Amino acid sequence: MSPAHSQTPTEPAPAFFNFGADVVDRMAATADGPALVWCDASGREERYSFSDIARLTAKLASGLRAHGVRKGDRVIVMLPRIPQWQIAMVACMKLGAIPIPSIEMLTSKDLAYRCGHAQVKAVIARSEHAGKFAGFLPAEAVRVSVGEAEGWLSFADVLAGGSEAFAPERLAADEPALLYYTSGSTGQPKGVLHATRAVFAWRESARAWLDLGRADTIWCTADTGWSKAGTSILFGPWSLGSCSFFYDGPFDAKDRLRLLEKYRITVYCAPGTELFRLVAEDVRSYDLRCLRRTVTAGEALSTTVAQHWQAATGLVVAEAYGQTETLMSLGNPAGMQPRIGSMGLPLPGCEVAVLDDDCEPLPAGQEGDLALLAPNPQFMLGYLGEPERTGECYVTDRGGRTWFVTGDRAERDPEGFFHHRGRRDDIINSAGYRIGPGEVENALLAHPDVLEVAAVGIPDRERGEIVKAFIVLRAGCEASEALKVSIQEHAKRTTAPYKYPRAIEFVPSLPKTLTGKVQRMALRIMELQRLAQASGKA
Repeated sequence: MSPAHSQTPTEPAPAFFNFGADVVDRMAATADGPALVWCDASGREERYSFSDIARLTAKLASGLRAHGVRKGDRVIVMLPRIPQWQIAMVACMKLGAIPIPSIEMLTSKDLAYRCGHAQVKAVIARSEHAGKFAGFLPAEAVRVSVGEAEGWLSFADVLAGGSEAFAPERLAADEPALLYYTSGSTGQPKGVLHATRAVFAWRESARAWLDLGRADTIWCTADTGWSKAGTSILFGPWSLGSCSFFYDGPFDAKDRLRLLEKYRITVYCAPGTELFRLVAEDVRSYDLRCLRRTVTAGEALSTTVAQHWQAATGLVVAEAYGQTETLMSLGNPAGMQPRIGSMGLPLPGCEVAVLDDDCEPLPAGQEGDLALLAPNPQFMLGYLGEPERTGECYVTDRGGRTWFVTGDRAERDPEGFFHHRGRRDDIINSAGYRIGPGEVENALLAHPDVLEVAAVGIPDRERGEIVKAFIVLRAGCEASEALKVSIQEHAKRTTAPYKYPRAIEFVPSLPKTLTGKVQRMALRIMELQRLAQASGKA
């Protein structure tokens, strides 16, 4: 068996592609049907066909152009799980503008960095978040609010002022189409710029892994700022004519099960953390006969959770693996019994290998660096404004082949299934959220009592990992539970709340190299040893 495994793409990317025109408008014209079912915690419900989406996105694109948004402009789209998110995303693409999907938990500091780094020309957000953009957006930036905000254009008015006759831009395969920000192990988040060819390629994982078709309704619970929302809420499902279910409301396990039953969901995509909460309920008391496939990605799935879900529903959870930079590349494919605990097999169009330290593919049973063969239409154009950092992702083997190195460690079994063996860097993966330790540390260092800090991920039964901060206090400051709470609240105010340290330990000093660099690995090893000792005593 070859050390590098691959599947052949079934549909090559076209020379020109605009998702708004070539998927949404085409579907509306040739095979109209349900595109979106939305509801919220109050019980409000809205339904949209592809023709509805085609009409609304044309009007919004036309309205945005009338207010000065042009092809190539970068647009922050910071909206929750409401239909205006899909409408704004597709309208930007019709216009040839580059949407930057962003979660509402981002703080003003987070947004100021993104707006400056990407040279943002427009923002679409809910009115209650308009204040987050004060003080750093240039005067000429177009501001559009869902709801009324002083000095902002109303989303409804921009939409009403547009024309249904809008003609989408013709975009070449390598033209920029989408920009995501993802956490790195050091410094600020990285801007991951994708081309139109990548948006087209999303249909491959939707077909091979999600197993979607025209009769399906998929519920993916990912937040709108993550690339997973593209995989399983917008680009993937709509490319195959499937309907997406969208729920705007707080998480409640019983409510999740009720909605799965009420809306006859056929494909359910949820992180392991969510499934962990659901299996604690009486799943069998709900009528889930319509549910035929459950999938997960973004974090490791507990074998116990997978077994409980299978016992309650008869469905084996199909895991997959992807990155913001490369999109979905491994998965337990449809038509094959999913292998619990495995990232799966290479998805169509992806050639995947485990490399040794000399960048050569390893045989089965040996751990190494997970890598994907380049070029690949799914791969990012690069990190925005960082060509050197982009280049560092690629290596060349002795045969002259170029590989994208993911930063994850993996092992391939004799049957070709890949198994995750951890991260090579310091990225923390908590409940599906990628958290850069540097972002946490920078936030905590702004607290007046913190002298030094190191943030690491430590194991957690429910969330996979949580952020733990090891803190050296300034002279004269006394460690206390009250101070821990103060530091945690400060972190929530200073950066996105999901990044705050759920655990804090005050220490006299941090382990460092001879050059003064903090050794996060030493702290992680210490925590794992503590965990092992505690388990032994238990």
